[in-house]
Amino acid sequence: MLDKVSLAETAAVSQDSRPAPAATESSPGPNQKSSKRRKKSAIGRELHHFRNNRELFLLSLPGILYKLIFAYIPMVGLIIAFKNYRYDLGIFGSKWVGFDNFRYLFSTDTAWRITRNTVLYNTAYIVVTTVSALLLAILMNEIKQKWSKYYQTALFLPHFLSWVLVGYVAYAFLNHSDGLINRTLQAFGMDTVSWYQNAAPWPVILILVHLWKAVGFNTLIYFAGILGINGDYYEAAKIDGATKWQMATKITIPLLSPLVIILLILSIGNMFRGDFGLHYFIPNNSGFLFGSTDIIDTYVYRALREIGNVSMSAATGFYQSVVGFVLVLVANGIVRKINPDHSLW
Repeated sequence: MLDKVSLAETAAVSQDSRPAPAATESSPGPNQKSSKRRKKSAIGRELHHFRNNRELFLLSLPGILYKLIFAYIPMVGLIIAFKNYRYDLGIFGSKWVGFDNFRYLFSTDTAWRITRNTVLYNTAYIVVTTVSALLLAILMNEIKQKWSKYYQTALFLPHFLSWVLVGYVAYAFLNHSDGLINRTLQAFGMDTVSWYQNAAPWPVILILVHLWKAVGFNTLIYFAGILGINGDYYEAAKIDGATKWQMATKITIPLLSPLVIILLILSIGNMFRGDFGLHYFIPNNSGFLFGSTDIIDTYVYRALREIGNVSMSAATGFYQSVVGFVLVLVANGIVRKINPDHSLW
């Protein structure tokens, strides 16, 4: 009996000590099965979400197609920035030159000047427009509802005017012989100014023209944000004896700060992409003003028109897009460090 028991125990031990059969390639492990299940569940959730919201997706289909056709498919053309583009060879048949087009851009004498002008002008536009729009939105909130509509229309109207038309309006003011400003100076016995030959006053002129055209749109955005603020805050402040200035600085501006920060982050992303229409049509493309008004976009346009170097123009646009993307990431990262609730993501 003892011998039979010992033999049975020995057989059990020998079976337990046998190595487990190796998993074949055809039999997936538990991790692979779980990852496949997660993928299937994620796809299932998306399909379920699409079925539940198919009407909304159909409504957004024109916008999606617009972005796909005009924003994503043309991105194939970015390879022109790394090629010596020739019309007879096409995009894919042209010769690869690597970063030679970027070297040409930064080797020119005007590279530092146009980059400096682009950054400084856009910084001034962002600061001046944001402060002015906030002030106008707060003031508009204080006037009667009947008059508010007229002010909104007057402020928003310049936003719809093209830069070509605005350029003619500016020329009517700044023309040397028949301009309104020079005629006014003559009426007071003062000397006239050759505005299109004197580069010194043009930073102020461009900032004022941009402010006139862009402040209305930003004002309406901030005004809509003010209308969304709960009126109980202002009622409580009035009971406590707060002044209009105190209500604006302690209630309106702090509650509008998330909206202001989001618009600032988006504006910073376009800091390296200047407003071509403003800097081309308002100075009337005068060669005397290039040192003060020229930016990356106007320089590239003239280079493309005079030299016909498509590759260098594509390299400049690619450079502007990459720098703008990096600036958005940096600005959003800084905001997220300060207050995560106010960041874009």
